[in-house]
Amino acid sequence: MYIQTDYSPYMNYAQQSERLFPGLPGPQFPGSSGFPGFPGPGLSGPPSFPGFPGPEFSGPSGFPGLPGSQAPTAPPPAFIPQQAVASPFAVDPGAIRLCLFRNTFIWLSNGEAFWYYPILIGPRSVAGFRWNGRFWMIFGVDTRRIISFTCF
Repeated sequence: MYIQTDYSPYMNYAQQSERLFPGLPGPQFPGSSGFPGFPGPGLSGPPSFPGFPGPEFSGPSGFPGLPGSQAPTAPPPAFIPQQAVASPFAVDPGAIRLCLFRNTFIWLSNGEAFWYYPILIGPRSVAGFRWNGRFWMIFGVDTRRIISFTCF
């Protein structure tokens, strides 16, 4: 027996917009090619709507759709801090949350150590920007891999 559903894997952009926002007029795109997913002449990418952020990825400087997710504009401090023998913080998301949006030096269980700028704390991970010696790169790390950290 065939059951009709509202989902179709062959739905184009206009059909998807109509289903999400019934009754609203669809956007008019100059130079539209008429083929969903392909910009027409004179367009360089997906459409955006006034007042709404576009779907584009922020590139190496940010995470898409995450407010305040821009990489730091300045390099981290020029020194490497001493690793504490007995860290006052346990390495769990609650402890590292104190370092959000601050320059943080992290030591990992594999021997790596680097400057980090955390912007998002998850249940078992931290997302942010890692300093590679020249610029900030998007980087995520499992909190179980962190031996210790120091915030500045």
